[in-house]
Amino acid sequence: MLTGAHTIIYAEDAAKAREFLRDVLKLPAVDAGEGWLIMGLPPGEVACHPCDDDQAPGTHALYLMCDDLQKAMADLKAKGVEFTSPAADRGWGILTNFKIPGAGEIGLYQPRHARPPQFKA
Repeated sequence: MLTGAHTIIYAEDAAKAREFLRDVLKLPAVDAGEGWLIMGLPPGEVACHPCDDDQAPGTHALYLMCDDLQKAMADLKAKGVEFTSPAADRGWGILTNFKIPGAGEIGLYQPRHARPPQFKA
């Protein structure tokens, strides 16, 4: 029944955000028509968390994952990526955030929790 997930990042400057995802993060892209790029993502997972003081019901968050956060941060800093928070050990993983030009910020973390097997359609 399910074959994938389509994630949307709403951006004040979508062209700038798409360029960053394609050229800096090196996500593979396809032109879906008239320059509208859709990026490929690495395998993903989804979790449902209870709301706390920072999240209202119905809000959603996107975090990219990596195997070595310090190395990923160094690589991204070398490409001019601006981090908005220091790496913080949360127990379940090490977390930071960085800016996507024209589209706010996004989380990046090195998970320490169990990972699910990859979904097969």
